[in-house]
Amino acid sequence: MAMNENALKKAKHSKTSLNYTKIVRSSSFQQLLHEKKKFLLPFSLFFLAFYFTLPILTAYTSVLNNPAIGAVSWAWVFAFAQFIMTWSLCIIYTKRAARFDKLVDQIKRDNGRGEQS
Repeated sequence: MAMNENALKKAKHSKTSLNYTKIVRSSSFQQLLHEKKKFLLPFSLFFLAFYFTLPILTAYTSVLNNPAIGAVSWAWVFAFAQFIMTWSLCIIYTKRAARFDKLVDQIKRDNGRGEQS
C-alpha cells in the first residue's frame, strides 16, 4: 500500500509544466540526439549486414562449406561468431547507454526536473 502512495506522490510531483519545444531546441538535447544517432546507425547497419550475410552466403554460394578446423565448416564458425557479435554489441551498448543517461540527467536538470526517480 505504501508503494502505491509513493507512486501517486511522484505522479503528482512530476506534473510540473515543461516547455517541450524549448527542450527539443536546446543544445544539450540536440547533442543527445546526435550522439545516439552517431552510435546507433553504424552499429545497427553493421549488425544487420553481419546477421544477413550468413543466410545469403549459405543460400547462394558454397564459400562457407569449406572446412575451417577439422570437420567444422566456415558456416559453423560464422554462426558462432554471430553469438559473439551479439553479446559484444550488447555490452558496448550498455556502456554507451550510461553516457546517454548522463546527458538525459543534464537535460532534466537544465529544465527543472532534476530530482532523481
